[in-house]
Amino acid sequence: MASSSSTSTPLLYACIAHNSTILAEHTTSAASNASSLASLILPKIEHATPQKLTYTHKENFVHYIASAPSEYPSSPSAGGLTFLVVAASSAGRRIPFGFLVEIKNRFIKQFPVDSTDFASLPNYGAGSFNAELKKLMIDYGTTKAGKEDAISNVQAEIDNVREIMTQNIDQVLARGERIDLLVDKTDRLGGSAHEFRVRSKTLRRQMWWKNIKLMVLLTVVIIFLIYLFVGFGCGLPGWSKCVGRG
Repeated sequence: MASSSSTSTPLLYACIAHNSTILAEHTTSAASNASSLASLILPKIEHATPQKLTYTHKENFVHYIASAPSEYPSSPSAGGLTFLVVAASSAGRRIPFGFLVEIKNRFIKQFPVDSTDFASLPNYGAGSFNAELKKLMIDYGTTKAGKEDAISNVQAEIDNVREIMTQNIDQVLARGERIDLLVDKTDRLGGSAHEFRVRSKTLRRQMWWKNIKLMVLLTVVIIFLIYLFVGFGCGLPGWSKCVGRG
């Protein structure tokens, strides 16, 4: 499960995944839909070749570094790793990519590729790295030293950050379906499930009361019919046949 914090930083959500399996993640903005954006992007990422890519979506950018098996000939499972961050557009690209370079280096140091089968790890199988994500997201997003380290990482790792491919996030989705509509659908689905539970409970209560009323009415009808049956036999309306004469 994702850890979260409320510290104000333009780095809103970060995760490390193997293909579409999230191994570690942290969110600094629980109210945003940043994790929803990531869950839509991860299944679309290919690992045939190493990638550094930015997707744009309104005021947020999704940046990621995707590994490929060619980078790790002796440990092909490491080729399925993706290091992803959702950041506010105000953060630019140098700071987010510098952050990604740093978490990649630290993650591989903590989980060496030669001794870790990333393909066998379950969801949140590297959850011990969550705290490191949190610390780096705050440092690189809010402190001057962290931002300088991020820029330094980019300059050392990437020859020209402008060469990083940038696409609108809508282009990655099948059938041209807009991501904001997909996120809205997810939110509505959760709301609809809650409304369905409430309506079901209300309906059960209404049906129970309806059954009770029906049983009461049926009882009254049966008593009335018995009254009529006995009454006709006793000579209604005076009950002369059944009431003794003085």
